[in-house]
Amino acid sequence: MSESFLEKAKLRPKGNFYEEFELGQVFEHHWGRTLNASDNSLFSTLTIQANPLYFNAEFAKAHGHAGVVLNPMMVFATVFGLSVEDLSEAGGAFLGVDDLSFEGDVYPEDTLTARSEVVKKRESEKNPDIGIVTWHTQGFNQHGTKVIDFKRTNMVSKKGAGIL
Repeated sequence: MSESFLEKAKLRPKGNFYEEFELGQVFEHHWGRTLNASDNSLFSTLTIQANPLYFNAEFAKAHGHAGVVLNPMMVFATVFGLSVEDLSEAGGAFLGVDDLSFEGDVYPEDTLTARSEVVKKRESEKNPDIGIVTWHTQGFNQHGTKVIDFKRTNMVSKKGAGIL
């Protein structure tokens, strides 16, 4: 890269700091994602999923589905990913997921969207430069039907801490 390009480049902060999250604050995550059969085949193959619902249309139909069902772990990863820009893109340790429930089947060509609400926040007991935030995230298909529900928790840097 040319030196002039690097001189003009500006570092832009990503995500939100601990102080920017308020209890009850809702984020309507602006990106949606349409999942297709290829996404499902690749994800299921790479994660060694052997459930025929994810790759055998006739098996899925014989078990009451319209066709192949998308791998629910791919649905989880997609909805989780939709929330990252608003919630945790600034960095900080991921502390876990709780109360994960799959609310309905997702099929190829369904478009997923996500919404998250701040449900808990507290300052770290060990590090004054970080806080801990928990969000309740829900994922919906294009019809507005909830298909997944979970809570996740991350450490989040405080403004000016410069540690994450």
